[in-house]
Amino acid sequence: MNETIKNILTRRSVKKYKEEMPPMELIDEILKAGTYAPSGMNKQSPIIIAITNKEVRDKLASLNARIMGSQADPFYGAPVVLVVLADKKYPTYIYDGSVVIENMLIAAHSLGLGACWIHRAKEEFATAEGQEILKMLGINGEYEGIGHCIVGYALQDTIEDKPRKENYIYKI
Repeated sequence: MNETIKNILTRRSVKKYKEEMPPMELIDEILKAGTYAPSGMNKQSPIIIAITNKEVRDKLASLNARIMGSQADPFYGAPVVLVVLADKKYPTYIYDGSVVIENMLIAAHSLGLGACWIHRAKEEFATAEGQEILKMLGINGEYEGIGHCIVGYALQDTIEDKPRKENYIYKI
């Protein structure tokens, strides 16, 4: 089987992580893969905020949990959070940001790391706290949070494969 297709078919959402931080070289490879995602008319509307600082990661996790109405860590203990936002002035911004996350999920898996898509980035960056993070980074514009790609070493080696639903594909 082709290695790319194998990575797509074997990737799973990891929801338990070791505390160990992956090497920055691997994170950089994942980030680069994200920047090569397709985008509407190649406008490249998304941006990625790579969070490896534990204090910032925990602050964002707390904000995300409050939005969800929970006390639990929404990032499942993953030490790396890659936040994808996209510029709302482009009509394809949501799709553009979504494929960035998918590229990063597959890249992480191909490098032996666990990853999972986490929601509520839209709500996070609509808050004053979220806007402050953007301001601190010098990010201007009408950016909307698309999602998070959490990354780290999976706590367990295998994750059960779930069957695909019936009638997923129709052929004409």
